[in-house]
Parts: sequence; C-alpha cells; structure tokens
Amino acid sequence: MKQVICFALTGLLVAGAGAAMADEGMWTMDHLPIKQMQQRYGFTPSAQWIDLVQHAALRLAEGCSGSFVSANGLVMTNHHCANSCLSQLSKGHEDYMSSGYVALKQEDEPKCPDVELNQLESITDVTAQVNAATAGKSGADRIKAEREIGSKLEEACVNGDAKTWRCDMVTLYNGGRYAMYKYRRYQDVRLVFAPEQSIAFFGGDPDNFNFPRYDLDVTFLRAYVDGKPANTPQFFKFDPQGPKAGEMTFVVGNPGSTRRGLTWGQLAALRENQLVPVYALLSELRGVLWQYGRAGEQQTKESEELQFDIENSIKVYNGWLQTLNDEKFIEQKQQQDEALRQWMAATPERRAKYGDPWSTLERAQQRSKDLSVRFMMLERGIGLGQFGQLFHDARTLVRAAAERNRPDGQRLPEYRQANLPAVQQEVESDVPYYPQYEECLLAWSLGKLRQALGADDPTVHEVLGKQSPEQLAQQLVSGSKLGDAKVRKQLWEGGEKAIEASNDPMIVLARKVDAQSRTIRKAYEDEVKAPTDKANETIARARFDRDGTSSYPDATFTLRLSYGKVIGWNENGEPVPPFTHFEGLYKRATGADPFKLPDSWIKAQSALNPSTPMDFVTDNDIIGGNSGSPVIDRQGHAVGLIFDGNIHSIGGDFVYDGSNNRAVAVDTAALVEAVRKVYKLPRLADELTQGHL
Repeated sequence: MKQVICFALTGLLVAGAGAAMADEGMWTMDHLPIKQMQQRYGFTPSAQWIDLVQHAALRLAEGCSGSFVSANGLVMTNHHCANSCLSQLSKGHEDYMSSGYVALKQEDEPKCPDVELNQLESITDVTAQVNAATAGKSGADRIKAEREIGSKLEEACVNGDAKTWRCDMVTLYNGGRYAMYKYRRYQDVRLVFAPEQSIAFFGGDPDNFNFPRYDLDVTFLRAYVDGKPANTPQFFKFDPQGPKAGEMTFVVGNPGSTRRGLTWGQLAALRENQLVPVYALLSELRGVLWQYGRAGEQQTKESEELQFDIENSIKVYNGWLQTLNDEKFIEQKQQQDEALRQWMAATPERRAKYGDPWSTLERAQQRSKDLSVRFMMLERGIGLGQFGQLFHDARTLVRAAAERNRPDGQRLPEYRQANLPAVQQEVESDVPYYPQYEECLLAWSLGKLRQALGADDPTVHEVLGKQSPEQLAQQLVSGSKLGDAKVRKQLWEGGEKAIEASNDPMIVLARKVDAQSRTIRKAYEDEVKAPTDKANETIARARFDRDGTSSYPDATFTLRLSYGKVIGWNENGEPVPPFTHFEGLYKRATGADPFKLPDSWIKAQSALNPSTPMDFVTDNDIIGGNSGSPVIDRQGHAVGLIFDGNIHSIGGDFVYDGSNNRAVAVDTAALVEAVRKVYKLPRLADELTQGHL
C-alpha cells in the first residue's frame, strides 16, 4: 500500500458478517498471537521461524517496507517505494522512473543517494523507565522528561556507534507501553532492477485501490557493506510457484500509523481540524502539478514523483473521510468510549485511579484547533516550500547546526545523536535539482502562507515584505546555492558558525522563521501533545485493567506481522476471485495510458505462459507503510509482494472489516517469469530462485 502524505497529522468498525472470524491484527514480533494462529490454522511458529522473519524483513527509513531475498544482500520492495531513488539517479535525459533500470552486472548497480534500510535486531521493553521519568509531570515538564529519557535510552542502545545502529523509542498502545527498537542500519543501498512505470503502475489512478489488478510493482535493491554486497544469511527464499487459494499467508512489514485505539472525540477532531484542510491543500497542489507537467517532457519528469504521491494521498484521504463520516462507525466508537468511561467511573477506587482523562482530551483538542493552521504553515513548512528541496534542506541545516550544540537530551528528537546519520545522508545526497520546479512549488507555498494567516499577519509581512509570492520565490531560488550538494556539505560541516555567516537567501529565510516556528511547535507540544499523551496513557491503562493485554497496538511504522489467507470477496453480490493472470493483463491493455503496456511486454507476449498468476489478494490486515512487505508462507518462503489494498481497506486506519478488506500483492510466479522472459535477466532470476527447495 502506497505511502500517504500526512504532513499535518499528529499521530501517524462496524464489523461485517464475516468479520468475527477475521484474522485481524498487526502484531509486534515479541507479542505474536500464537494461540490464535494454532486454533485457526494449526500453525505454531517456531523460535527459528520468528527469528528468520524478524531478520529477513526490512524497513525503508523514508516510509516503506522490504525484505532480503538472497544471501547477497538482494532486497525486494515496490517500484513506488523506490521512486525517489529512480528520480534522483535520472540525470540528464535519463528517466528511470518511467523507463525502468537494469543492472546487467554487479558493477552496474548505482548507489541510491538517500535510501536507508533498517533491519530489526531487538525489542526491549522500557515502559518502567519512561513512566518513572514522566511520573507526575505535565506540559513542558513532561515533554522535557520524555526527551531526556528518550535520549538516554537511545544513546545506551546505540552505544557510540550510530553509523551501524539505529535505535528508536516507540510508543505502543497510545502510551500504555514503551519499547526500544534497535536496528542495523544500511546506508549503502544500490539499484539492481526496476521495470517501467507503465507496468509497475498499470491501470494508473482508475485501478488504484481496486482489484482485479495487473501490476508488476517491484524494485530490487542491494545492501552493501564496505563496498561489497552485504552478507545476509537470513533471507526469504523465493517460491517461484507463488501461493494457492485458501493458503495461509503472513505479511511482515512496517505499517505506518493506525488510529483504532483513539476515542471518537479525537477522531472527530482529526477529521475536522486536519483531514479536511489537508485534503483541500492536496487537491489544489494536484492542480498546480498537473499544469506544470503540461509544459513538456522535462517538466513531467521533474514533477512525476510528487504528483504520484499526491494522487494516491487524495484517494486515501477521501477514504478516511468516508469512514469518519459513517454514522454506524461513529455510533459504535461512541458506544465503546461510553462503556469504558462508565467502567472507569463505576467505583470510587477507579475514579481515584483514573481521574477524568476525557476532559483533558477535550481541552487539548480545542487547543489543537486554535494552533493547527499556524503549526501547519510554519512548523510543518507548508507555507514555506516544504514540498520542494531548497527550504527543506535549508531548515534542516539551520536546525541541525543549532541542535548539535545542545546536550543530546535537550535536542529536538529528530536531531538526537542516534538519528544524525540519516539526517546527514539526506542533506549531503547528490540529487538532481530543478530550479523552475522549485520556483513553482515555492510560489504556491508562499501564496498559501499569505492566504492561511492573512495579509496583515506579522509573519507574512516579515517573509514577503513588499513582494508577491511569485516575485519572492524567483528571488530565493535564483539566488540560492543549496541545489549543490557540495555547498550543503560545507554548511553541515561548518556548523553554527557557517550557518550564521551564510547569506544564501534560503538559509536567511530559514533563520528568519525559525524562532516563530519553534514557538508554535513548543506551544503545540506543551499544550496539545503532552496532555494528550498523558490522557491516552490513562485510558490505555484502564483498557488493560478491564480487558487484559491480549490485543495488538496501533501501528507505529515498526515491524509487525499479520496472518490471513488468500481469499477473494463479494462485491455487489458478485464474487471477486483472488487471482489475476498474464492473460487478463493483455486483454486489459488498450494501447493508451494508463492501460498501455511497455514495448518489453508486447515483445515478450508469445514467450509468456498466459496462465501465470500475476496479482492476488489476501485478508491480511495492512495499511500504508506495508508497501514493499513480503507475503510469506508457513515455510518462511516469499510468495508475494504487497503493493496496495482494495478500496475497502482504506478505512483500515480506523477499523478492520475482514469481510472485504483485502491486501493486494504481486505473485512471485509473475516476478520470476517477468525477470527471465520479459527482461531476460538470468543472473537476477537465478539469484532469486537459487535458495528455493
């Protein structure tokens, strides 16, 4: 499932007839539902199986999942998860995102400028330490305590080697539990193979979040260590036959963020204060990008990655809003909240223990509404060009220079020592820079700043002065040198002195708005985040006391396992079969976008077996962030590659309905057949299948 632009969100069901027996849940690797799997499927995962799954699975730090599929560091993920790499490597007249890329030999595997892979090494419960540090604290004191304990625990976890290890303190069960996730970090990641965009996203927006599907949404990367392919003995062996209907399947990946555990009051505030305005912004930006891309092939190339993300995000936001406006869903959430609220207040002991977190949430939500527009425009950078490259890099350089001079426990979390290798890699990456495109995005952003805050706002006056958004954007872009990776590297290495001395107009802008941005961020953290976190912890503790701890936590972009089976569903009274095949792909092709096949597939048609399975669906519980997740079987063999969900799955951020929520995957049978017969890559095909028994 594709990633969604969630720049304004603070986090990141009415059961159908078949939902009661559905295989719901995104389970942490240290808390798997072994009894349920045994009861439903007669399968009990061994310690060896769990260890394989944990170490073969990967997280792409920028927002997707992946997996090792050979002992030589070969990584499988989605084409759309590698869009940034493909775009960044497309210098000059090349356009690898559209035309694909093939490395015929190892020497042809170019390094992706800023891809980082994370391999989960361990999970450690740190709830007691965090609770002890934050006990009795609220507001700014709580935020300060959280940062200090987070820094302390992460530094101990990394143990002085942040280049090799990445450690993230993760909040689970909305504050009911905290865990330290330790990852092995791979930053030398190279491109091996990507198909053409027209087959990776065959059917385009009309088929997006639908089924039947006929996509080969795959990219193969390779992790390197010390200039050589990484030694990865724990990998998912490829099953070239793929799965069968009814077969038990597992999806192992990093679902981004669900909100199933939030109260209805929180969800209603999310809908009104964030989703609705963000939906409007994305819709407007889509029009800007569409118009820009019409100017020519070069403009299309420059804007296609962001346009792809925007189109997908709009569809997701629309699905979210439909769910949050569904009267039955609202009624059920309200009933669940009221039942818990009554249970918490049923005895004097409970009233004394839990207090009234609901009133705390109401006050925090009102404050969030007051701050949200300014927070979005300034701190999220939407009114300052955050969608482009220049302001994003300028702000990162300005803040990193200031934060690196502070004690680690007092820094903004994203600039703590344990996180700096990823930040530095992103800033110093040598990626293509398109001035005209930057100017277009920046002019739009500055216009939104003026519109959102008002022409008389002091910040708007300070930023724009007497200039129009278009005039200032032209001046900033034409005068900035931040498009040059060498300049960014010098500023990073020069630290605060270099930043203070810089007269680069984008650095000047980032310096100018930083104090105001930090002020609104601090207000949001102290008056919204801190009380919300505290109230959520209390509610989570009450749920644990009432129901026990046999449930799964909301998704947090950490490794999760879901189990299910290959199965279709009924749509408007008609069955939807779980598989599509090559034969259907060629029947669906029209010769016109988005149903136009690339030449490679037209030429290879006679060589392909038309009955080869191409895509399939399962009832595994997934959401955004699961893009690139492997589908594996009981033996721990790869049988598929998640790339999407059906339209019913979009509401899965808030609720799961096993009767029709489906995950959509590429069949490994299709992957092997395409690599061998369409792209004629025996080296890659042999590497994929050599480990299969």
